[in-house]
Amino acid sequence: MKITRRDDATPNAANPDWFTGAVTAARHDADEPGARLAMAIVAFPPGARTNWHTHPTGQTLVVTEGEGWVRTEGGAKETVRVGDVVRFAPGVRHWHGATADSPMTHVAVSEAVDGVSVDWSEPVSDDDYSAP
Repeated sequence: MKITRRDDATPNAANPDWFTGAVTAARHDADEPGARLAMAIVAFPPGARTNWHTHPTGQTLVVTEGEGWVRTEGGAKETVRVGDVVRFAPGVRHWHGATADSPMTHVAVSEAVDGVSVDWSEPVSDDDYSAP
């Protein structure tokens, strides 16, 4: 058993090549030999979001604070709140982040295939972010 205490999981600035805004992430990837779990607690200030991206085995988000938006390519933007669980299917292009007026924190979980758990694409434009 391994326990990482809240105070021991220091959030770091998320890679600005993959996020818009001052996003922070505390990584909790599995480190056992052969493990494929990729997990992070990600905090978005108002207006911050991911780039468009996909996951080879899909992704699950659990919203733990605030209010956010999630969207799949070609789909409607959906509002998510504390306690909501979002599941993106494998290979589906999507983005997620805080609303324009509220911060949002979520736990993001996916699995790696051949060492890759996410395929990042271009930033979400302000027009796409603001669209209904």
